[in-house]
Amino acid sequence: MTTRVAAIGLGEMGSGMVRALLAARYEVVVFNRTASRAEALRAAGAEVATTAAEAVKDASLVLVSLADEDAVTQVLLGDLAGALTARHTVLDTSTVSPRFSVQATAKLAESGVRRIESCVMGNPEMAREGRLRVFAAGEEPPGEDVSAVFDALGQQVSWLGETGRASTLKLAFNLLLGVQTAGLAEALEFAESAGIDRTLMLDVFSASGWYSPVLGFRARFMRERDYKPAAFRSVLMHKDLRLGCEDAAKRGVPMPVTVAAADRYGTVVDAGFGDDDAAVIAEGFHGDTPPSR
Repeated sequence: MTTRVAAIGLGEMGSGMVRALLAARYEVVVFNRTASRAEALRAAGAEVATTAAEAVKDASLVLVSLADEDAVTQVLLGDLAGALTARHTVLDTSTVSPRFSVQATAKLAESGVRRIESCVMGNPEMAREGRLRVFAAGEEPPGEDVSAVFDALGQQVSWLGETGRASTLKLAFNLLLGVQTAGLAEALEFAESAGIDRTLMLDVFSASGWYSPVLGFRARFMRERDYKPAAFRSVLMHKDLRLGCEDAAKRGVPMPVTVAAADRYGTVVDAGFGDDDAAVIAEGFHGDTPPSR
């Protein structure tokens, strides 16, 4: 019997994961609060539901990809209240704080619903191709049905144990990404201020020991100075850096470099560039100073 998966949240990553599941021959029913996002997936073979509750009605697995904790609260603990039952397992790929993740898991468990932290690493292209890295955590290891979905989504799956650990590891990598992207942006700004062409700087960077696939991906945006469509929106980068700093502060861990990067991204968002890719930070955002582009 083919496993039926409900997918809720169809941003770039959510839509990419749906395409990977369709390629793996899953039956997928999708829902997104902005309904137009579902049409391309309908054409690709997904069924489109008109409400979140309708999407989960005949599915046993619910794949969730939402922007932030408020959206998760509204959908999982609001829109789906009463629709999710003990027969459902929620695979939540949303990036949230470890504390929130533990609380959401416990709240769903009151209704017998199992929530598995299913944090994913990668970009939308990797999501479409089933090449993500999956960090999963929960009170019990996943069963065969969940493991098969993870295998369809990712090239590497790591089971980390108790709830909160997957969110922690995902945030740790996103903190690293945010700091490195801000660092590359400052290096570019430094070089350009001395008259060195951006393309030259990025060409040398791409052939150097400082290059990495992740920074190279952001460098492509910086080279073209075209930051839409975003692979990782600046507003989400700011959110993740802030979540990481807040969680670290609760444990007494100082994060001065990450705090500075979060502040820089706060300036990007305040300037109205939150929907641009995080690489837009290379355009020079400093307090009240407008971007250079």
